[in-house]
Amino acid sequence: MNLDMINKELVLSAVIVNLGSGSKVLKEAKKIGVAGGTIFLGRGTVKNHILEILGLNEVKKEIVLMISESGLEDKIHEVLTQKLHLDKPNHGIIFSSPVKKVLGIKNYGESDGDLRIGGKDEMEYEVIFTIVERGLGEEVVDAATSAGARGATIINARGSGIHENVMFFSMNIEPEKEIVMLIVEKEKSNKIAKVIKEAMNLDEPGKGIMFIMDVNKTSGLFQSKDLN
Repeated sequence: MNLDMINKELVLSAVIVNLGSGSKVLKEAKKIGVAGGTIFLGRGTVKNHILEILGLNEVKKEIVLMISESGLEDKIHEVLTQKLHLDKPNHGIIFSSPVKKVLGIKNYGESDGDLRIGGKDEMEYEVIFTIVERGLGEEVVDAATSAGARGATIINARGSGIHENVMFFSMNIEPEKEIVMLIVEKEKSNKIAKVIKEAMNLDEPGKGIMFIMDVNKTSGLFQSKDLN
């Protein structure tokens, strides 16, 4: 096993784009050295009264997750911002977070030890993930919005087979689960998380799970109230 590969600093890049653009994200990322990624389907939330009346307040999204060496982080943001026009409204968002450990990816080796990661001392943003029963994702969004968040992406979670459930932090991720992903200013993160926890009764067994990650870098986030 190549120890140099194991000790490389890695980042997770998450790209949120409109339906149909996920394949282009992977195509452009591979050109600059990213080994590959995974595309998830989700839906964005747009808080607009007129759109709600017209039934157009939800936008289908694709979420592309990619793990790469940290040296590619800036290039990923630069290239995808240019190719996908993320500097314009309603085109997408990228954020990247440090990765502690990767198992099962041949290019990066495998290890039971920690992978040392870099990152800024002061993060401007954090990403909050909340896993709840299907149908409750909008309640999470409403609670977060009341505390200052500007929108979210709701991802439908499913098991890996008809008779098989995925376990995540000892909680079944079955077809009836939803994952709500919010990118928030770090200074608002604790307040938003507390409001969600209280609104969704997350202290009670089986009500849901929340976890928060630092964000190294973001692109296109000025549009977040329209796109998340």
